[in-house]
Amino acid sequence: MFALVDCNNFYASCERVFRPDLNGKPIVVLSNNDGCVIARSSEAKAAGIPMGAPAFKYKQVFREQQVHVFSSNYALYGDMNKRIMALLATFSPELEVYSIDEAFLRLKLMKDVRLEEYAEKIKRTIKKHTGIPVSVGIGSSKTLAKVASNIAKKFPERTRGIYVIDSDIKREKALRWTKINDVWGIGRRHAVRLEYEGVKNAEDFAAMSDKWVKKHMSVVGLRTKYELQGRPMINIEEAKAKQSIATTRTFEHHYSSYDEIKERVVTFAVSCAEKLRQQKSHCGSLLFFLRTDRFRNDQPQYQRDIVINLPFPTNSSIEIVSFAVRALNYIFTPGYQYRRAGVVLLNISPEAERQMTLFENTNPKHKALMKTMDRLNQSIGYDKVKLASQDPDRTWKMRQEKLSPCYTTKLKDVITVKSE
Repeated sequence: MFALVDCNNFYASCERVFRPDLNGKPIVVLSNNDGCVIARSSEAKAAGIPMGAPAFKYKQVFREQQVHVFSSNYALYGDMNKRIMALLATFSPELEVYSIDEAFLRLKLMKDVRLEEYAEKIKRTIKKHTGIPVSVGIGSSKTLAKVASNIAKKFPERTRGIYVIDSDIKREKALRWTKINDVWGIGRRHAVRLEYEGVKNAEDFAAMSDKWVKKHMSVVGLRTKYELQGRPMINIEEAKAKQSIATTRTFEHHYSSYDEIKERVVTFAVSCAEKLRQQKSHCGSLLFFLRTDRFRNDQPQYQRDIVINLPFPTNSSIEIVSFAVRALNYIFTPGYQYRRAGVVLLNISPEAERQMTLFENTNPKHKALMKTMDRLNQSIGYDKVKLASQDPDRTWKMRQEKLSPCYTTKLKDVITVKSE
């Protein structure tokens, strides 16, 4: 059996752990630079606040509905995620972290253990040790576990946040309830096509012929169909190294100066290189893009991107920066007010599998230098040691006017408990 453990309204729940006075009150969390709504509590959803709502357009609504607004506190959310996943690992050695608030577990239980009781134990443990409420869905395949989890979240009063599909009767009922566009693994385009064919829910899809599904949706669609029938086709996946690493930012104001943009590009490239070394990989190509502000109709618009294939694989900040600056030189055009840029590393492979070339290779001295830089930044503080092409007095700061404290990652933000 497979279980899907899904944190309920994760970002909002993280804020409530340290602010219990917000329980039962509407909460929204904003994107980078406090741009738009990326997370909502159940109360905020009930208030009619849509996902992606621009914060500046909904200020009046937030006031009228008494919505509590927070900037994204990724340090807090990431740390809470690590705590939850560490707890889940104690329930099963086969764990797949699917997203920041979801994880699949393969359950191999003794015959005398009831699935509902085991799911309740998972919920109780997570709540006790982190304060985060979760829903648990269990089924004989990962797709059925996803269906069960959706039911557990949709009907918390009836399910208590737990739903187990352990019989054909419960499976058929769950599939009948699940709309085709809500099936895990079926994208929007396929959902439209299936609805045109008269397929309204997961039960209809599970009853389709193998021939039609394979022809129109490939073996991936056929695998989803088998999963819905209770035949496990998708295994628990181990954590994999990222296949692309990106640092993209909206500038705090419009930039027209080449030197200002170059400093930002260098910083983005350094950030990407550090992430690359953390997962012990190197990259073989680099994408760079530059954009003006598409919301400013009064200004001329410009957007370009370019991919550079590196002459050798590398994870050196110095070398990746040189290629990123080369990309900037190719596409920078003066006379525009630029608002956004980004560096994306591609063609990533393990560092141990480096393919040497005949004429040009990475500088061997950089490896020890990068290791020293990383160690210093980890020990004395992030971004303390920089390249000379970076501004030594500047650190990237997003607009986070409503940022909550980093309760679990900064000593100065740790809650003080007073007792008499």
